[in-house]
Amino acid sequence: MESGMSLSGGQRALIRESWRRVSGSPVQHGLVLFTRLFDLDPDLLPLFQYNCKQFASPQECLSAPEFLDHIRKVMLVIDAAVSHLENLSCLEEYLCNLGKKHQAVGVKVESFSTVGESLLYMLEKCLGAAFSPEVQEAWSKLYNAVVKAMQRGWETLPQGD
Repeated sequence: MESGMSLSGGQRALIRESWRRVSGSPVQHGLVLFTRLFDLDPDLLPLFQYNCKQFASPQECLSAPEFLDHIRKVMLVIDAAVSHLENLSCLEEYLCNLGKKHQAVGVKVESFSTVGESLLYMLEKCLGAAFSPEVQEAWSKLYNAVVKAMQRGWETLPQGD
């Protein structure tokens, strides 16, 4: 995961400090992220089904216990990336497998740009004035490194239509 290595020491510090302020309330902040995601792309809602149950609205999905578990898992992945900023390559296999799982349930690679936008939105809302252009750039670099690793999971599977 060479792209993670392009994070400067200052960028790693900005990521750690901003994440410290967000990670104390993972579900609350994850709800901000996913609310924004569904606002930006409502067509993603059908991807989230539990026990073959289709959600009628983003609000129904966002309040489902199974979806709240999904939010916790997403926030744990972000936490793992922040915890391994010095050595993101140790997460390579895990992220690649995570990419395969997302492809298997119908997630398109293009959706990750919307997820990235939603992540930055959540950070901006949660950090307020502390969300500087430098913080945004650092998080964008980290997110892009994570997505590149997840995309390798797509590359190991045959492409669908």
